[in-house]
Amino acid sequence: MKRVVVTGLGMINSLGLDKESAFLAIIEGKCGIKNIESFDIEKHSVKIAGEIMNFDPLSVMDGKEVKKADRFIQLGLKAADEAIKDAKFGDDLDVERFGIASASGVGGLPNIEKNSVVCELKGPRRISPFFIPSSLVNMLGGFISISQGLKGPNLASVTACAAGTHAINEAAKSIMVGTADKMLVVGAESAICPAGIGGFAAMKALSTRNDDPQTSSRPFDKDRDGFVMGEGAGALVLESYDDAVARGARIYGELIGFGESGDANHITTPTMDGPLRAMKGAYKMAGEPKIDYVNAHGTSTAVNDKNETAAIKELFGGKENCPPVSSIKGQIGHCLGAAGAIEAIVCLMSMRDGILPPTINYTTPDENCDLDYIPNKARKAEIKVTMSNSFGFGGTNGVVIFKKI
Repeated sequence: MKRVVVTGLGMINSLGLDKESAFLAIIEGKCGIKNIESFDIEKHSVKIAGEIMNFDPLSVMDGKEVKKADRFIQLGLKAADEAIKDAKFGDDLDVERFGIASASGVGGLPNIEKNSVVCELKGPRRISPFFIPSSLVNMLGGFISISQGLKGPNLASVTACAAGTHAINEAAKSIMVGTADKMLVVGAESAICPAGIGGFAAMKALSTRNDDPQTSSRPFDKDRDGFVMGEGAGALVLESYDDAVARGARIYGELIGFGESGDANHITTPTMDGPLRAMKGAYKMAGEPKIDYVNAHGTSTAVNDKNETAAIKELFGGKENCPPVSSIKGQIGHCLGAAGAIEAIVCLMSMRDGILPPTINYTTPDENCDLDYIPNKARKAEIKVTMSNSFGFGGTNGVVIFKKI
C-alpha cells in the first residue's frame, strides 16, 4: 500500500487564528480559557470555556454565505484554507483525485438550539431554510469541497472526541488503497452555546473552577475536576509519499501507524482496555518504533487521566520505559471533535521545531498519574516519532503515529 505523508497544516483555536501563532502560544504555556462572552452565563453553573476571539468569517466566506454555515463550518473553512495554501500546490492539481475527510463531534449545535427555540416560540414556519444544511456534520466537507473545488471522496467522521483522529485514519486509508491521491482532513467544533455548556455540565463532566479560568483545566493533576470546552479547527493535507516527493513538497511527517477500537462498556465512562487496544494497534502497524512523545487525550477528568496513564504504562512495559507525555487541553480546552486534528498538528509541529509542549497547571501529583507530563514548561528535544491519542463518548478510540522524514 502507498505511504502517506502530511504536506500542509492549518489551525485555529482560542490561542491563535493561524497555526504558527497558536502553536507558539501553546509552547509558551499560555491559556485561552476565560469567562464565556458569547452568551449570558448568569444561570449556568459553568461559566468558562476556550472561546476564539476576533475571528471574522468574512475572511473565508462571502457575506451572503455566512448565514448558511454554522460557526464550526466557518472555523473549518479557515483552517482548510491555511492548510491548502501551506501545501503549495501547482496549477496541475487533479481535483478529481483530491478528497476530503471532515470531522465534528456535535456539528451545528448552536443552530439546532436557536431553531428549536424559534420553532417552539414562533412556530415551524419561522425556522430558517438554512437550518438543516448549516447544522449537518458532513456539510463541513461539503462547504470546503465547494470552496476548494475538490471532487474526490467526501467523507465525514462523527465519533465524538475521537472524530478528528478517525478522519485522519479514513483519509489515509483512501490514499493507501488508491481511491484518492490526496486528502484534506478537517476537524472543526464550536459547541460553546447555552445547550452545549448546560448539557455537559448536567453530566458533571466540566470543571466548575469559575473563579480561576486560567487554571481550570488541569490534566493529570490531583486536583482536576473536569474538562473545559474549547472551540477550534485543524486541517491537514495528506498525500502519497511518491506524489509529495515528485512535486518537491515539504513533508511535515509520515503517518506510519493508526489504531481504532471500541470499549463496549459504557456510553460515557472510558475504560483502560479500549484505549490500550487502539494504541497497540497503531504501535504494531508502525513497527513498534521508539516513541519520543505522546500527545495524550488528557481531558482533566478523573477517570480518563487515570486510565490513559495506566494504558500508556501497559503499552510500553512500565513507567520507566514511557516517553514524555503531555496534554494541551489546559491551554485551549477540549475541542471535542476537532481535538484529534489539532493535536496531530501540534505533534507534527513539535517534531518540526524540536520542542515538547507542556502540560500546564500541573502542580499537585496524583499517585495514579505518575508519568513525565512535561509539567508547566516546554522542553527542547529531538523528536522523531510521536503518538497522539483521542477517545470519545460511546467508547470509541483513535490513535495516530507520525514519523519525521
